[in-house]
Amino acid sequence: MTPRSPRASSRQGALAFPLVALVGVVLVSLNLRTAVTSLSPLLGVIDAEIGLGAAGMGLLGMVPTAMFAVWGVLTPIVLRRVGLEMLTVLAMVAAAVGQLIRAAAHDPWVMGAGSLIALAGMGIGNVVAPPLVKKYFPRHVAAVSMAYITGLQLGTVVPALVAVPVEEAAGWRVSIGWWAVLAVVAAIPWIVEVVRPGVPTDSPRATGSPRPADGSTGSAPTSAPTSAPGGSAATPTRRIRPWCSPVGVALALFFGTNSLCTYAFFTWLPAVAESIGMTRAEGGLALAVYSAIGLVAALVVPWAAGRFEDPYAVVVVSVVSYLAGFAGLLWAPGAAWVWICLLGVGPSTFPLCLTLINLRTRTQAGSAALSGFSQGVGYTAASLGPLVFGMLFDGPGLGAGLAFLTVVLAIMTVVSRTACRPNMLEDTLR
Repeated sequence: MTPRSPRASSRQGALAFPLVALVGVVLVSLNLRTAVTSLSPLLGVIDAEIGLGAAGMGLLGMVPTAMFAVWGVLTPIVLRRVGLEMLTVLAMVAAAVGQLIRAAAHDPWVMGAGSLIALAGMGIGNVVAPPLVKKYFPRHVAAVSMAYITGLQLGTVVPALVAVPVEEAAGWRVSIGWWAVLAVVAAIPWIVEVVRPGVPTDSPRATGSPRPADGSTGSAPTSAPTSAPGGSAATPTRRIRPWCSPVGVALALFFGTNSLCTYAFFTWLPAVAESIGMTRAEGGLALAVYSAIGLVAALVVPWAAGRFEDPYAVVVVSVVSYLAGFAGLLWAPGAAWVWICLLGVGPSTFPLCLTLINLRTRTQAGSAALSGFSQGVGYTAASLGPLVFGMLFDGPGLGAGLAFLTVVLAIMTVVSRTACRPNMLEDTLR
Protein backbone atom coordinates (compact mmCIF):
# COMPACT_ATOMS: atom_id res chain seq x y z
CA MET A 1 0.00 0.00 0.00
CA THR A 2 1.34 3.39 -0.95
CA PRO A 3 1.86 5.56 2.14
CA ARG A 4 -0.12 8.79 2.32
CA SER A 5 1.99 11.79 1.47
CA PRO A 6 2.52 14.55 4.05
CA ARG A 7 0.88 16.98 1.64
CA ALA A 8 -2.26 14.82 1.43
CA SER A 9 -2.40 14.50 5.22
CA SER A 10 -2.04 18.24 5.59
CA ARG A 11 -4.78 18.82 3.04
CA GLN A 12 -7.12 16.42 4.86
CA GLY A 13 -6.42 18.11 8.19
CA ALA A 14 -7.07 21.55 6.73
CA LEU A 15 -10.46 20.32 5.58
CA ALA A 16 -11.37 18.42 8.74
CA PHE A 17 -10.71 21.03 11.38
CA PRO A 18 -12.61 23.89 9.72
CA LEU A 19 -15.55 21.46 9.69
CA VAL A 20 -15.19 21.11 13.47
CA ALA A 21 -15.07 24.91 13.71
CA LEU A 22 -18.16 25.25 11.49
CA VAL A 23 -20.12 22.85 13.70
CA GLY A 24 -18.84 24.76 16.72
CA VAL A 25 -19.93 28.15 15.36
CA VAL A 26 -23.44 26.88 14.56
CA LEU A 27 -23.82 25.21 17.96
CA VAL A 28 -22.70 28.38 19.75
CA SER A 29 -25.21 30.43 17.74
CA LEU A 30 -28.05 28.10 18.78
CA ASN A 31 -27.26 28.89 22.43
CA LEU A 32 -27.17 32.68 22.33
CA ARG A 33 -30.88 33.30 23.15
CA THR A 34 -32.15 30.12 24.80
CA ALA A 35 -32.03 31.57 28.32
CA VAL A 36 -34.12 34.54 27.15
CA THR A 37 -36.94 33.01 25.13
CA SER A 38 -37.30 29.77 27.11
CA LEU A 39 -38.10 31.74 30.28
CA SER A 40 -40.50 34.49 29.25
CA PRO A 41 -43.50 32.23 28.36
CA LEU A 42 -43.21 30.58 31.81
CA LEU A 43 -42.81 33.61 34.07
CA GLY A 44 -46.37 33.34 35.38
CA VAL A 45 -45.94 29.68 36.34
CA ILE A 46 -42.55 30.33 37.94
CA ASP A 47 -43.88 33.35 39.83
CA ALA A 48 -46.69 31.24 41.28
CA GLU A 49 -44.17 28.74 42.69
CA ILE A 50 -41.20 30.83 43.87
CA GLY A 51 -42.77 34.29 44.20
CA LEU A 52 -40.89 36.47 41.74
CA GLY A 53 -43.35 39.35 42.05
CA ALA A 54 -43.93 42.07 39.48
CA ALA A 55 -40.61 43.74 40.27
CA GLY A 56 -38.72 40.47 39.98
CA MET A 57 -40.28 39.65 36.63
CA GLY A 58 -39.49 43.15 35.40
CA LEU A 59 -35.86 42.84 36.47
CA LEU A 60 -35.54 39.45 34.80
CA GLY A 61 -36.83 41.08 31.62
CA MET A 62 -34.09 43.72 31.79
CA VAL A 63 -31.22 41.31 32.51
CA PRO A 64 -30.66 40.02 28.94
CA THR A 65 -29.98 43.34 27.23
CA ALA A 66 -28.10 44.65 30.26
CA MET A 67 -25.77 41.64 30.34
CA PHE A 68 -25.31 41.69 26.57
CA ALA A 69 -24.31 45.36 26.82
CA VAL A 70 -21.93 44.84 29.77
CA TRP A 71 -20.21 41.85 28.22
CA GLY A 72 -20.09 43.58 24.86
CA VAL A 73 -17.71 46.02 26.54
CA LEU A 74 -15.84 43.55 28.77
CA THR A 75 -15.33 40.64 26.36
CA PRO A 76 -12.63 42.29 24.18
CA ILE A 77 -10.69 43.07 27.37
CA VAL A 78 -10.92 39.46 28.56
CA LEU A 79 -10.12 38.23 25.06
CA ARG A 80 -6.71 39.89 25.18
CA ARG A 81 -5.85 37.64 28.14
CA VAL A 82 -7.69 34.44 27.19
CA GLY A 83 -7.60 32.77 23.78
CA LEU A 84 -10.64 33.02 21.53
CA GLU A 85 -11.39 29.31 21.68
CA MET A 86 -10.93 29.02 25.44
CA LEU A 87 -13.18 32.02 26.03
CA THR A 88 -15.83 30.37 23.85
CA VAL A 89 -15.62 27.23 25.99
CA LEU A 90 -15.96 29.30 29.17
CA ALA A 91 -18.95 31.14 27.69
CA MET A 92 -20.80 27.92 26.92
CA VAL A 93 -19.96 26.48 30.35
CA ALA A 94 -21.34 29.64 31.99
CA ALA A 95 -24.50 29.38 29.88
CA ALA A 96 -24.97 25.75 30.96
CA VAL A 97 -24.26 26.35 34.65
CA GLY A 98 -26.50 29.41 34.81
CA GLN A 99 -29.44 27.60 33.23
CA LEU A 100 -29.04 24.66 35.62
CA ILE A 101 -28.99 27.05 38.59
CA ARG A 102 -32.22 28.64 37.35
CA ALA A 103 -33.84 25.23 36.98
CA ALA A 104 -32.97 24.42 40.60
CA ALA A 105 -34.05 27.81 41.99
CA HIS A 106 -36.43 27.94 44.94
CA ASP A 107 -36.33 31.70 45.50
CA PRO A 108 -36.01 34.83 43.32
CA TRP A 109 -32.40 35.48 44.34
CA VAL A 110 -31.15 32.15 43.03
CA MET A 111 -33.20 32.62 39.86
CA GLY A 112 -31.58 36.03 39.40
CA ALA A 113 -28.07 34.70 40.04
CA GLY A 114 -28.57 31.90 37.53
CA SER A 115 -29.84 34.38 34.96
CA LEU A 116 -26.81 36.63 35.44
CA ILE A 117 -24.41 33.70 34.93
CA ALA A 118 -26.25 32.23 31.93
CA LEU A 119 -26.64 35.58 30.20
CA ALA A 120 -23.03 36.52 30.88
CA GLY A 121 -22.05 33.41 28.94
CA MET A 122 -24.42 34.30 26.13
CA GLY A 123 -23.24 37.92 26.11
CA ILE A 124 -19.66 36.69 25.66
CA GLY A 125 -20.87 34.33 22.94
CA ASN A 126 -22.45 37.26 21.08
CA VAL A 127 -19.06 38.94 20.85
CA VAL A 128 -16.78 35.97 20.13
CA ALA A 129 -18.90 34.48 17.33
CA PRO A 130 -17.98 37.05 14.60
CA PRO A 131 -14.20 36.80 15.20
CA LEU A 132 -14.50 33.00 15.20
CA VAL A 133 -16.01 33.26 11.73
CA LYS A 134 -13.27 35.70 10.72
CA LYS A 135 -10.50 33.46 12.05
CA TYR A 136 -11.57 30.10 10.66
CA PHE A 137 -13.44 31.14 7.50
CA PRO A 138 -11.86 34.37 6.16
CA ARG A 139 -12.73 33.35 2.59
CA HIS A 140 -16.33 32.41 3.37
CA VAL A 141 -17.45 35.13 5.77
CA ALA A 142 -20.88 35.66 4.18
CA ALA A 143 -21.72 31.95 3.84
CA VAL A 144 -20.70 31.04 7.39
CA SER A 145 -22.37 34.19 8.74
CA MET A 146 -25.58 32.97 7.10
CA ALA A 147 -25.30 29.65 8.96
CA TYR A 148 -24.45 31.38 12.25
CA ILE A 149 -27.28 33.92 12.04
CA THR A 150 -29.78 31.23 11.02
CA GLY A 151 -28.75 29.29 14.12
CA LEU A 152 -29.19 32.42 16.22
CA GLN A 153 -32.72 32.93 14.88
CA LEU A 154 -33.64 29.27 15.46
CA GLY A 155 -32.28 29.53 18.98
CA THR A 156 -34.60 32.49 19.50
CA VAL A 157 -37.80 31.04 18.05
CA VAL A 158 -37.70 27.35 19.04
CA PRO A 159 -37.31 27.73 22.84
CA ALA A 160 -40.33 30.03 22.94
CA LEU A 161 -42.41 27.58 20.89
CA VAL A 162 -41.61 24.50 22.99
CA ALA A 163 -41.46 26.12 26.44
CA VAL A 164 -45.12 25.63 27.35
CA PRO A 165 -45.55 22.11 25.88
CA VAL A 166 -42.42 20.90 27.72
CA GLU A 167 -43.59 22.60 30.93
CA GLU A 168 -46.98 20.91 30.69
CA ALA A 169 -45.33 17.53 30.13
CA ALA A 170 -42.40 17.69 32.56
CA GLY A 171 -42.60 20.90 34.60
CA TRP A 172 -41.03 24.33 34.28
CA ARG A 173 -37.68 23.27 35.74
CA VAL A 174 -37.11 20.79 32.93
CA SER A 175 -38.42 23.28 30.37
CA ILE A 176 -35.83 25.94 31.23
CA GLY A 177 -33.05 23.60 32.38
CA TRP A 178 -32.65 21.13 29.55
CA TRP A 179 -31.16 23.81 27.29
CA ALA A 180 -28.01 23.48 29.41
CA VAL A 181 -27.33 20.23 27.56
CA LEU A 182 -27.14 22.12 24.26
CA ALA A 183 -24.63 24.55 25.79
CA VAL A 184 -22.42 21.67 26.95
CA VAL A 185 -22.54 20.14 23.46
CA ALA A 186 -21.58 23.52 21.97
CA ALA A 187 -18.45 23.62 24.13
CA ILE A 188 -17.11 20.30 22.80
CA PRO A 189 -15.86 21.45 19.34
CA TRP A 190 -14.01 24.35 20.96
CA ILE A 191 -12.40 22.07 23.53
CA VAL A 192 -11.10 20.13 20.52
CA GLU A 193 -9.74 23.36 19.03
CA VAL A 194 -8.08 24.31 22.32
CA VAL A 195 -6.24 21.03 22.88
CA ARG A 196 -5.01 20.34 19.35
CA PRO A 197 -1.93 22.06 17.86
CA GLY A 198 -2.22 24.47 14.94
CA VAL A 199 -5.20 26.35 13.51
CA PRO A 200 -6.18 25.07 10.03
CA THR A 201 -8.53 27.51 8.32
CA ASP A 202 -10.05 27.99 4.89
CA SER A 203 -7.65 30.86 4.13
CA PRO A 204 -5.64 30.83 0.87
CA ARG A 205 -2.53 30.00 2.86
CA ALA A 206 -4.18 26.88 4.24
CA THR A 207 -5.89 25.65 1.08
CA GLY A 208 -3.97 27.21 -1.74
CA SER A 209 -7.03 28.90 -3.22
CA PRO A 210 -6.46 32.51 -4.19
CA ARG A 211 -10.00 33.89 -4.13
CA PRO A 212 -13.16 33.79 -2.02
CA ALA A 213 -15.67 31.20 -3.09
CA ASP A 214 -18.89 32.78 -1.85
CA GLY A 215 -18.78 36.20 -3.35
CA SER A 216 -17.52 37.78 -0.14
CA THR A 217 -15.61 40.42 -2.00
CA GLY A 218 -16.40 43.01 0.62
CA SER A 219 -13.95 41.34 2.97
CA ALA A 220 -10.42 42.51 2.80
CA PRO A 221 -7.60 40.05 2.16
CA THR A 222 -6.76 38.29 5.35
CA SER A 223 -3.73 36.17 6.07
CA ALA A 224 -4.05 32.97 8.00
CA PRO A 225 -4.09 33.77 11.68
CA THR A 226 -1.15 32.93 13.81
CA SER A 227 -1.64 30.51 16.61
CA ALA A 228 -0.46 30.14 20.12
CA PRO A 229 -0.04 26.74 21.73
CA GLY A 230 -3.33 25.05 22.43
CA GLY A 231 -5.08 26.48 19.41
CA SER A 232 -5.61 29.97 20.81
CA ALA A 233 -4.88 32.93 18.67
CA ALA A 234 -1.77 34.85 19.48
CA THR A 235 -2.56 38.08 21.24
CA PRO A 236 -2.15 41.04 18.88
CA THR A 237 0.33 43.64 19.98
CA ARG A 238 -1.72 46.58 18.77
CA ARG A 239 -4.91 47.45 20.54
CA ILE A 240 -7.65 48.50 18.14
CA ARG A 241 -10.00 51.26 19.33
CA PRO A 242 -13.09 51.10 17.10
CA TRP A 243 -14.53 54.30 18.60
CA CYS A 244 -11.64 56.13 16.91
CA SER A 245 -12.90 55.11 13.45
CA PRO A 246 -15.94 56.50 11.60
CA VAL A 247 -16.64 52.95 10.45
CA GLY A 248 -16.65 51.70 14.05
CA VAL A 249 -18.85 54.52 15.34
CA ALA A 250 -21.27 54.19 12.42
CA LEU A 251 -21.64 50.44 12.84
CA ALA A 252 -22.15 50.79 16.61
CA LEU A 253 -24.90 53.38 16.08
CA PHE A 254 -26.38 51.23 13.31
CA PHE A 255 -26.46 48.23 15.65
CA GLY A 256 -27.93 50.38 18.43
CA THR A 257 -30.78 51.90 16.42
CA ASN A 258 -31.62 48.52 14.89
CA SER A 259 -31.65 46.82 18.30
CA LEU A 260 -33.76 49.55 19.89
CA CYS A 261 -36.56 49.08 17.34
CA THR A 262 -36.33 45.29 17.39
CA TYR A 263 -36.49 44.93 21.17
CA ALA A 264 -39.28 47.49 21.47
CA PHE A 265 -41.45 45.19 19.36
CA PHE A 266 -40.20 42.01 21.04
CA THR A 267 -41.56 43.47 24.28
CA TRP A 268 -44.65 45.35 23.16
CA LEU A 269 -45.99 43.80 19.95
CA PRO A 270 -48.55 41.54 21.72
CA ALA A 271 -49.92 44.57 23.59
CA VAL A 272 -49.93 46.64 20.39
CA ALA A 273 -51.83 43.86 18.62
CA GLU A 274 -54.46 43.76 21.37
CA SER A 275 -54.79 47.56 21.24
CA ILE A 276 -55.90 47.38 17.59
CA GLY A 277 -58.52 44.69 18.24
CA MET A 278 -56.66 41.38 18.08
CA THR A 279 -57.15 38.71 20.74
CA ARG A 280 -54.53 37.77 23.32
CA ALA A 281 -53.77 34.54 21.44
CA GLU A 282 -53.40 36.47 18.19
CA GLY A 283 -51.03 38.87 19.95
CA GLY A 284 -48.76 35.97 20.90
CA LEU A 285 -48.94 34.62 17.37
CA ALA A 286 -48.08 38.07 16.02
CA LEU A 287 -44.85 38.01 18.02
CA ALA A 288 -44.03 34.54 16.68
CA VAL A 289 -44.60 35.73 13.10
CA TYR A 290 -42.49 38.84 13.70
CA SER A 291 -39.65 36.66 14.99
CA ALA A 292 -39.96 33.89 12.40
CA ILE A 293 -39.61 36.24 9.42
CA GLY A 294 -36.10 36.87 10.72
CA LEU A 295 -35.22 33.32 9.64
CA VAL A 296 -35.74 34.30 6.01
CA ALA A 297 -33.62 37.41 6.49
CA ALA A 298 -30.88 35.29 8.07
CA LEU A 299 -30.70 33.24 4.87
CA VAL A 300 -30.77 36.15 2.43
CA VAL A 301 -29.08 39.16 4.02
CA PRO A 302 -25.58 37.74 4.73
CA TRP A 303 -25.44 36.49 1.14
CA ALA A 304 -26.45 39.93 -0.17
CA ALA A 305 -23.91 41.65 2.09
CA GLY A 306 -21.12 39.45 0.73
CA ARG A 307 -22.32 39.66 -2.86
CA PHE A 308 -22.62 43.43 -3.14
CA GLU A 309 -19.90 45.90 -2.26
CA ASP A 310 -22.41 48.30 -0.72
CA PRO A 311 -25.47 46.53 0.81
CA TYR A 312 -27.29 49.77 1.72
CA ALA A 313 -30.35 48.56 -0.21
CA VAL A 314 -31.04 46.17 2.69
CA VAL A 315 -31.37 49.19 5.00
CA VAL A 316 -33.75 50.93 2.60
CA VAL A 317 -35.99 47.85 2.37
CA SER A 318 -35.95 47.49 6.15
CA VAL A 319 -36.86 51.11 6.86
CA VAL A 320 -39.60 51.23 4.21
CA SER A 321 -41.10 48.00 5.59
CA TYR A 322 -41.11 49.38 9.12
CA LEU A 323 -42.72 52.67 8.05
CA ALA A 324 -45.37 50.91 5.96
CA GLY A 325 -46.15 48.69 8.94
CA PHE A 326 -46.42 51.71 11.25
CA ALA A 327 -48.81 53.47 8.87
CA GLY A 328 -50.93 50.36 8.47
CA LEU A 329 -51.28 49.77 12.21
CA LEU A 330 -52.44 53.35 12.70
CA TRP A 331 -54.71 53.85 9.69
CA ALA A 332 -55.76 50.39 8.45
CA PRO A 333 -55.72 48.04 11.47
CA GLY A 334 -58.20 45.71 9.78
CA ALA A 335 -55.31 44.33 7.70
CA ALA A 336 -53.17 43.80 10.80
CA TRP A 337 -51.48 40.61 9.59
CA VAL A 338 -50.14 42.38 6.52
CA TRP A 339 -48.59 45.10 8.67
CA ILE A 340 -47.15 42.60 11.15
CA CYS A 341 -45.44 40.75 8.31
CA LEU A 342 -43.98 44.05 7.08
CA LEU A 343 -42.77 44.81 10.61
CA GLY A 344 -41.09 41.40 10.57
CA VAL A 345 -39.04 42.45 7.54
CA GLY A 346 -37.77 45.48 9.47
CA PRO A 347 -35.17 43.65 11.61
CA SER A 348 -33.40 42.43 8.45
CA THR A 349 -30.76 44.97 9.42
CA PHE A 350 -29.77 42.76 12.38
CA PRO A 351 -28.08 40.03 10.28
CA LEU A 352 -26.60 42.82 8.15
CA CYS A 353 -24.97 44.39 11.23
CA LEU A 354 -23.51 41.06 12.31
CA THR A 355 -22.15 40.31 8.84
CA LEU A 356 -20.63 43.79 8.45
CA ILE A 357 -18.57 43.25 11.61
CA ASN A 358 -16.42 40.89 9.55
CA LEU A 359 -16.81 42.50 6.14
CA ARG A 360 -15.58 45.87 7.45
CA THR A 361 -12.51 44.55 9.28
CA ARG A 362 -9.23 43.14 7.99
CA THR A 363 -8.12 41.13 11.01
CA GLN A 364 -9.44 38.88 13.73
CA ALA A 365 -8.38 41.50 16.29
CA GLY A 366 -10.36 44.16 14.43
CA SER A 367 -13.39 41.89 14.24
CA ALA A 368 -13.27 41.17 17.99
CA ALA A 369 -12.87 44.85 18.90
CA LEU A 370 -15.66 45.98 16.58
CA SER A 371 -17.95 43.15 17.70
CA GLY A 372 -17.58 44.12 21.36
CA PHE A 373 -17.95 47.86 20.77
CA SER A 374 -20.94 47.67 18.44
CA GLN A 375 -22.79 45.15 20.59
CA GLY A 376 -22.02 47.05 23.79
CA VAL A 377 -23.58 50.18 22.29
CA GLY A 378 -26.31 48.20 20.56
CA TYR A 379 -27.65 46.35 23.55
CA THR A 380 -27.46 49.45 25.74
CA ALA A 381 -29.78 51.13 23.25
CA ALA A 382 -31.90 47.97 23.10
CA SER A 383 -32.55 48.20 26.84
CA LEU A 384 -33.91 51.73 26.35
CA GLY A 385 -36.24 50.83 23.48
CA PRO A 386 -38.89 48.89 25.43
CA LEU A 387 -38.82 51.45 28.25
CA VAL A 388 -39.30 54.58 26.12
CA PHE A 389 -41.75 52.99 23.70
CA GLY A 390 -43.74 51.56 26.62
CA MET A 391 -43.99 54.93 28.36
CA LEU A 392 -45.26 56.57 25.17
CA PHE A 393 -47.62 53.70 24.33
CA ASP A 394 -49.15 53.71 27.83
CA GLY A 395 -49.34 57.52 27.87
CA PRO A 396 -50.13 59.43 24.67
CA GLY A 397 -50.80 56.20 22.76
CA LEU A 398 -49.59 54.02 19.90
CA GLY A 399 -49.04 56.96 17.55
CA ALA A 400 -46.55 58.57 19.93
CA GLY A 401 -44.62 55.32 20.34
CA LEU A 402 -44.42 54.79 16.60
CA ALA A 403 -43.35 58.42 16.09
CA PHE A 404 -40.44 57.80 18.47
CA LEU A 405 -39.40 54.71 16.50
CA THR A 406 -39.68 56.71 13.26
CA VAL A 407 -37.10 59.17 14.59
CA VAL A 408 -34.85 56.24 15.51
CA LEU A 409 -35.23 54.84 11.99
CA ALA A 410 -34.27 58.21 10.51
CA ILE A 411 -31.05 58.13 12.54
CA MET A 412 -30.40 54.55 11.42
CA THR A 413 -30.89 55.53 7.78
CA VAL A 414 -28.13 58.14 8.10
CA VAL A 415 -25.54 56.27 10.17
CA SER A 416 -25.90 53.01 8.25
CA ARG A 417 -24.78 54.77 5.07
CA THR A 418 -21.25 55.03 6.45
CA ALA A 419 -21.34 51.49 7.85
CA CYS A 420 -22.35 50.02 4.48
CA ARG A 421 -19.68 51.76 2.41
CA PRO A 422 -16.72 49.45 1.62
CA ASN A 423 -14.26 51.02 4.06
CA MET A 424 -12.24 49.03 6.58
CA LEU A 425 -12.04 49.72 10.30
CA GLU A 426 -8.25 49.37 10.44
CA ASP A 427 -7.80 51.82 7.54
CA THR A 428 -9.89 54.57 9.14
CA LEU A 429 -8.53 54.64 12.69
CA ARG A 430 -7.63 58.13 13.85
